[in-house]
Amino acid sequence: MQGRTHTCGELRLSDAGARVTLAGWYDNLRKVSKNLGFLILRDFYGVTQVVIETEEMMAQVEELNYESTISVSGTVRERSNKTDTIATGEIEVVPTKIELLGRCRYNELPFQISRSKEADENTRLKYRYLDLRNPAVKERIILRSKIVSELRASMMAHDFMEITTPILTCSSPEGARDYLVPSRNHPGKFYALPQAPQQFKQLLMASGFDRYFQIAPCFRDEDARADRSPGEFYQLDMEMAFASQDDVFQILEDVLPPIFSKYGIYHGDIPMPFQRLSYTDALEKYGTDKPDLRIDLIVQDATDCMADCGFAPFDGQTVKAVAVSGFDGTRKAIDKLCADVEVQSGGKVYWFRLDETGQLVGGISKFLTERRDRVVEALGLKPGDFVGVAADKKQKAQKTAGVLRKMLGDLCPAHKKDDCYMFCWIVDFPMYEIGEESGELEFCHNPFSMPQGGAKALDEQDPLSILAYQFDLVCNGVELSSGAVRNHDPEIMIKAFKLVGLGEEDVKAKFPAMYNAFCYGAPPHAGIAPGVDRMVMLIAGEESIREIIPFPMNKNAQDVMMGAPTEVEPRQLEDVHIRVVMPERS
Repeated sequence: MQGRTHTCGELRLSDAGARVTLAGWYDNLRKVSKNLGFLILRDFYGVTQVVIETEEMMAQVEELNYESTISVSGTVRERSNKTDTIATGEIEVVPTKIELLGRCRYNELPFQISRSKEADENTRLKYRYLDLRNPAVKERIILRSKIVSELRASMMAHDFMEITTPILTCSSPEGARDYLVPSRNHPGKFYALPQAPQQFKQLLMASGFDRYFQIAPCFRDEDARADRSPGEFYQLDMEMAFASQDDVFQILEDVLPPIFSKYGIYHGDIPMPFQRLSYTDALEKYGTDKPDLRIDLIVQDATDCMADCGFAPFDGQTVKAVAVSGFDGTRKAIDKLCADVEVQSGGKVYWFRLDETGQLVGGISKFLTERRDRVVEALGLKPGDFVGVAADKKQKAQKTAGVLRKMLGDLCPAHKKDDCYMFCWIVDFPMYEIGEESGELEFCHNPFSMPQGGAKALDEQDPLSILAYQFDLVCNGVELSSGAVRNHDPEIMIKAFKLVGLGEEDVKAKFPAMYNAFCYGAPPHAGIAPGVDRMVMLIAGEESIREIIPFPMNKNAQDVMMGAPTEVEPRQLEDVHIRVVMPERS
């Protein structure tokens, strides 16, 4: 503490006359003359103005570089030029002693601390310890700490017990690439870092723990996105015994809204209960299974009124349309919109307008002139409406229309509520799908989910028609979590895996602990795991998830501050029986 009596955000006018000692970083100096200057001292809690009034002390200060840590002892007095821009704006400290605690040895900083967010991202991450000194950056990490603390308190208030699960575990097909850890004592074998505590939390249910949670670290070898950090992330992992889908919904509808309301940048009421949409309806109405419900635009099916209009790209395709009023973009703006949608979705967008005289104009309108009335009636058009159209196989057309809907919502303020949080549950996911790469039947979501209809559905239904008790939680177009009612019955589990080509022996080999545990009598259970990083990002109103992570990797999954990943000594590789074979350069 270096004898510190107060922090730099603590002193007030009532402290005038007191003898104090402060410590912090030398933020800056406004020099008026050789014996008068105003030094700003900054610590974790705030800033305090220190008045330099002697030549000797001015000389001492001028020998220091900004960002050196110093101790200041002196007397508090009332400021003549008060300010309300800082909490300590009514006082200043007249020093009798300034002591250097930690010298900054560089005359030039990589960036100005108070403007670090304007620096190049890799520079910020390389000097993250300096970036975090910026109060605006530091506030996001403080906010994260407060939110995590409230999440813990709320879960415990709902009778959940916090239990930590292993970090070194076995590789498991959770859907992404594992991070592997070679074993020194077991040559040729590997641990894996957990993609999620999925099996462990289900084993806890089989062990008789009724309600479990943890702020769980998860590790997936995935590419970075604005809402996804590569490498590691944290989630509010939870599981409930003797629970249904509705039980899970009730818990999160109790836990999350108060935290979003308390800390979020939006202060309006959160619509309750959260809206529920089936997976099929979400794709039909919004073109995505993570819809932003702040946008009031709807994707409409226009296949019947447009597919046979003579426009070749529509022939034999599913046609989806998004109609919007108030979009008066120029041809250049429309072309940019269509290009941006194609970049994001991979699908083309076509367009036309219904002008003020009631005629179809622009874009592909000439192909629709003879069926004007059908189109206007089918889409409910009004004079002035702009219509964007996508045509392709059903899923591709839906996706393209969904991206178009979002972009039109962003371009048309009248169609988007920007000042609120809107949650929804996406339910009734398909249990199975045909894999894009394999062309074979695969699990659509979590393989440990209970099929709706149980064993009977697996025996009698077309696998692609089977729905699962799986659900996603979405807020403002961001997927916060996936969850499910678990398949706790070994017989049903065997049937479910058999459909994707895995027999009973495969299941026993891949999931021995869970399969065996369930054979000893497991309770019905359900759970979910909202992403903490994404929640904090939404609450803080940040566009990039890296802003709310203390030490994030860059977009290439590199820690440029620590130099990871890095090569290791040959001896270390020998210890774990590993030989590195580099790919040949082409």
